[in-house]
Amino acid sequence: MNIRKATEADIDSLVALRKIQLVDEGISPDKDIDTELYEFFTNKLKDNSLIQLVVEDQDKMIACGAIMIYDFPPSYTNQTGKKAYITNMYTADSYRGKGIASKLLNMLIDETKQQGISKMWLGASQLGRPIYQKFGFKDSDEWMELDLQQDL
Repeated sequence: MNIRKATEADIDSLVALRKIQLVDEGISPDKDIDTELYEFFTNKLKDNSLIQLVVEDQDKMIACGAIMIYDFPPSYTNQTGKKAYITNMYTADSYRGKGIASKLLNMLIDETKQQGISKMWLGASQLGRPIYQKFGFKDSDEWMELDLQQDL
């Protein structure tokens, strides 16, 4: 298996894996989001705000994981204001339970540290929650969400 940073040449595979991941998480594929996903991966890979790792087995992409780097106002607990959001973590069914997600997460944490970022956060699926807890991620009361599409 080979683990490397994704490039623009990987966008087709990243789009396909992302759609599979969303369905695995119980989200109904009731819309065509290909254009939006292509645009997202193209823009974020270009501006380096997305660091996407991919895992290949014999030239087939079988897992991925990423951090999105965000700038927030500096605070007393985060002097740079930068935070890394873990996203797009997915491992194909037949490769689960082999430590791939843990290896990816280790690499993403290392990348975050190399970027000088001291704060990470994520939204965990039920499947991923035990892995993140093993790494020391804690549930927080800080994150709330408002869905502005509910009335559209």
